[in-house]
Amino acid sequence: MSYEESKMKIAFFSETGTNQKYPRDFPNARTEVAWCLALDAPMCALDVLPKEHFDLGIIIIPKNNPNISLDFIRKCCDKVAVMQEGPHWYFQDYDIGNQFHYYNCLMDADWVYCHNESDVKYYMGLGCKDVRVMRSLMITDGLVPRSEWTDATIIGGNFVSWYGGFDSYMVAREIGDPITAPSMGRKQPQEDAIQDISYMAYMNWRQWITALGQFNIGVHLMRTHAAGTFAMNCAWHGIPSIGYKGLDTQELCHPLTTVDVGDLDQAVELGKRLKSNEEFYKLCSETAQRRFQKHYTEEAWSTKWRESHE
Repeated sequence: MSYEESKMKIAFFSETGTNQKYPRDFPNARTEVAWCLALDAPMCALDVLPKEHFDLGIIIIPKNNPNISLDFIRKCCDKVAVMQEGPHWYFQDYDIGNQFHYYNCLMDADWVYCHNESDVKYYMGLGCKDVRVMRSLMITDGLVPRSEWTDATIIGGNFVSWYGGFDSYMVAREIGDPITAPSMGRKQPQEDAIQDISYMAYMNWRQWITALGQFNIGVHLMRTHAAGTFAMNCAWHGIPSIGYKGLDTQELCHPLTTVDVGDLDQAVELGKRLKSNEEFYKLCSETAQRRFQKHYTEEAWSTKWRESHE
């Protein structure tokens, strides 16, 4: 990145934007908030222009309301980029008009940001002229990695195809320890009837990171590849996470417990090995923490950001 680019004045735009910056101790500092903090950028509204002018505006197009205007954002930004929201194929569930509108937004953007290296070829194939990976990020200020934990397994999502919760549950059962799952927006009411799963209450991001530290194994066989924060959060704690290839956070932080999509047999074998082999568990745990430090600290993220803008 040139000196001029490194001093870019940047703003994000999303449906949750308020045209303000977040404090570094913001309790719900999910990935998009962490990006704002790392770049000292406000999160602005999509329909109310900020009073300031920016060198770059990064638009997170809402999953459920994609009908936004890049021309409107260009009124306050010299360049406009679109950030992938959800899996790269998500827009194909829109009605036909919105599918083409989303596509046109990608074509009109100065460049596109995506979550994973595996997403780059997709967007390039669509015809995007410039595609850059913006890695996931967690701001760890004031957080403490786990120092002790129990023999318990956390699965990463609920029982819908989006999260692959059933697959994760079947693998977790083979490990043989108590199973816990988060409560997320797609949770089905009938899930509470599953007798061998305990469900966490809804909580903010900082509470989630703290609660995650009590588990010793994570399983998240999610075929929907996007930000991949579960694998990243587990890695920060040193929790081995079993997950699928194609997700950067999983592949970079958990190379020893990453399997081909749909390979439940290998996932079960890895789960049993983590349970029974202390040396293998320690290796996976230390590898995850070491690779988090290499790839997903704020410093590492900033270095990757600079490299993608050279």
